[in-house]
Amino acid sequence: MRNSTKVIALTVLAATGLGTAAVLAQNAPPPVPHPMGFFVTSTTPTGSGNLGGLAGADKICQDLAASAGAGAGSRAWHAYLSTQPTQASAGEDARGRIGRGPWYNAKNVLIAASVEDLHGDSARDRNNIQKSAVLTEKGDLIKGAGDTPNEHDILTGSDSTGRAFPAGLDSTCNNWTSDGDDHRSMLGHADRTGGGNVSWNSVHMSTGCSKPKLVATGGAGHLYCFATN
Repeated sequence: MRNSTKVIALTVLAATGLGTAAVLAQNAPPPVPHPMGFFVTSTTPTGSGNLGGLAGADKICQDLAASAGAGAGSRAWHAYLSTQPTQASAGEDARGRIGRGPWYNAKNVLIAASVEDLHGDSARDRNNIQKSAVLTEKGDLIKGAGDTPNEHDILTGSDSTGRAFPAGLDSTCNNWTSDGDDHRSMLGHADRTGGGNVSWNSVHMSTGCSKPKLVATGGAGHLYCFATN
C-alpha cells in the first residue's frame, strides 16, 4: 500500500512538473528579432570567378540584400572574399571586410557573434555555419552534398582564418576578375561536408574559374555575404 502511494505521488508530481513546463513555454517571450546580417547568394551574374573585382562582388551582395529588403539606408554589405597582393595593391583579408558581428540569417538564427567566433580564433566551431543555417537572402537552403545538383562550393580565396594567401599561386581568380581556366580559387563548403575537412571557408581549390569548372567540382559561383554594420 505504501509503495502504491509513492507511485501515485510521483505520478502527480511528474504531471504537475510537465504542466508547469508547458505553462512556462507558453508564457516565454518570443525570440528577439534581428535584422539579417548574413546570407549566401542565391545567384551570381556570371556563375564564374569574374565578379568585377571586390567592388563588383560587394555590389552583388548589396543588390541581393536590397531585393530582400535588407539593404536600405546605410546598411552596407560586403562579399566574404580575400584578394592577393600585387604590384599595385597590398591585397585584403576577407575577415577584415565584414564588420564585427553579430550576424543572423534570414530566419533570425545566429551565425556568429563576432569575427573571432566566426573563425574559431579562440575555440573551433564557435560559429553556426552548417547546411540548415546557411540560407540565401530569400531564406532558402543551398544544395549540398547528396543533393542534385551539389552547389556547396563557395568562392572565398581565403585560408581557414579568413586571410589571403601569399602572392604566387593564384587562389582568387586573379582577384575576382577572371573566368579563365588558367586561374584558380580557394573554395569553402557551405554544408561543411566533403573535401577532406569540414571548413566552411577553405577546403580545396577550384580546377578553373569558368562557370563549367566551378560547376564540375560542386559549385555555382556562390558567395558569402555579410552586413558590415
